[in-house]
Amino acid sequence: MDSLRAMESPQPSGKLAQPEGAGRPRKRSRRWVWLLLLVILGAGVWYFRSVRAANSVQNSAAAKRGAGRGGNPVVPVVVATAEKGDLPVYLNGLGNVSPLNTVTVRSRVDGQIVSVAFKEGQFVQRGSLLVQIDPRPFEVQLAQAQGQLAKDQAQLHDAMVNAARFDALFKEGVIPQQQRDTQQAAVGQFEGAIKSDQAQIANAMLQLTYSRITAPISGRVGFRLVDPGNIIHANDAQGLLLINQVQPIAVLFSLPEDQLAQVNSKLRAGAKLFAEAYDRDNTTKIATGKLLTIDNQIDPTTGTYKLKAVFDNSDNALFPNQFVNVHLLVETKKNLTIVPAAALQRGPQGIYVYVVGQDSMARIQTVTLAQTAGNNAGLSAGISPGDVVVIDGQDKLQDNTKIDAHTSAGGGAPRPGGQGK
Repeated sequence: MDSLRAMESPQPSGKLAQPEGAGRPRKRSRRWVWLLLLVILGAGVWYFRSVRAANSVQNSAAAKRGAGRGGNPVVPVVVATAEKGDLPVYLNGLGNVSPLNTVTVRSRVDGQIVSVAFKEGQFVQRGSLLVQIDPRPFEVQLAQAQGQLAKDQAQLHDAMVNAARFDALFKEGVIPQQQRDTQQAAVGQFEGAIKSDQAQIANAMLQLTYSRITAPISGRVGFRLVDPGNIIHANDAQGLLLINQVQPIAVLFSLPEDQLAQVNSKLRAGAKLFAEAYDRDNTTKIATGKLLTIDNQIDPTTGTYKLKAVFDNSDNALFPNQFVNVHLLVETKKNLTIVPAAALQRGPQGIYVYVVGQDSMARIQTVTLAQTAGNNAGLSAGISPGDVVVIDGQDKLQDNTKIDAHTSAGGGAPRPGGQGK
């Protein structure tokens, strides 16, 4: 039995016995690793080639667009040509159209309206008939006053004859002096009565004149406030009609108090300052007039002062209470180089512009600014008339940048004389 167990028990040896097929899984795992590395390497090669191809396409497109030195791209810009001229200096303010004179026509007598001689909205001349009040009561008063005058004149004549007779009798000693003096006093009484009668006649004639209501000024009539047949009184609160003088017409506008000295010095020197009225959008000029006067005080709440300008308004373009923008011409700068204000740039070197040369290169040029007026800028030094400057696209430019120039719709600098600041 022991010999049998000894034969069945394994014998020890130097190496452990390996099972069959134990090394195959390791070989398979190594194959998958190499396969995965090959896939990653192929994807990297494909990505590198695609990126390189895209870059080559972009570089070729940039090379086609670029024509400047060193391959710099051409920058599209908008340019304008500098011009020589005079630059007007305007002060801008908000204004309101006001009639030069406004009259509310009222009756000065009591009576009934028998006729209206005007049409609503009509232009009337000074002295033309507007309303006719029934004149018959005033004609009767005039006749009564004239009759009383005739009576008193007859009595005066009789008193004067008696006074001459009494004077002769007194000289002959027939009558006393008291009787003569009494007769002379009667003459004086009738003379006073005649003067009173003449005043009554003048008053009756004046009332008769007031029954014809005429236009006190020339202007445009508004809506009538009464109709024929109405009884009106001199103390009525409501008038008969309103007349506005619109030829000429006034415009009241305001300017900041900082600009008062500039305007006031011109007026004291006797200069005539022209004012231009523009519409609400400040784009269309309506009329041109002259500055009349300045108000005598500054409004402390707004820090502005008021001015009045007068316009002929022959075409009735200005209407009472119309809102307008007023441009007051205070000065004109002579012989400046005019460029659009958009061409001006500011930097550490001061004010400069980009000047376009014959080689289509934009170069920085410092300039001296003399005056700005609206969309225009007047330069006294730096560039000359005829130079081409960049007015749009400067944010993409540097000194000596190749450009592709395009002109604006106007083709050059705006003409002087436009809106100002």
